Amino acid sequence: MHIQESGEMYLETILRLSMKNPNVRSVDVADELGYSKPSVSRAVGLLKNGGYLNMDSAGYLTLTETGRALAEKIYERHRVLTAMLIHLGVGEEQAAEDACKMEHVISDETFAAIKAHIAKDEA
Repeated sequence: MHIQESGEMYLETILRLSMKNPNVRSVDVADELGYSKPSVSRAVGLLKNGGYLNMDSAGYLTLTETGRALAEKIYERHRVLTAMLIHLGVGEEQAAEDACKMEHVISDETFAAIKAHIAKDEA
């Protein structure tokens, strides 16, 4: 199943929230993203059905192995692209905003090339 950009955003958000507090609920995701609770509830249902997410009887969300792998991939892209843009002179807030858009559409090949270039510069 191919996941849409919005699904990737939800997974990344759940990952980031779970780094601060292991008990993540739909309401936390709604608050973090500024989305309505019904929108988050619908997305959570789709992600559960897709095998990316589990929800226990108390409503706590946990990423499946597949969901965690995808969330970590997107989050790594976000961090690397944000850092690259800041290094290029873009302001921190704008860099994070632009990275958020780029992280979902950039190919694996291009991202690997960017990482390799950055690693070469740091060496």
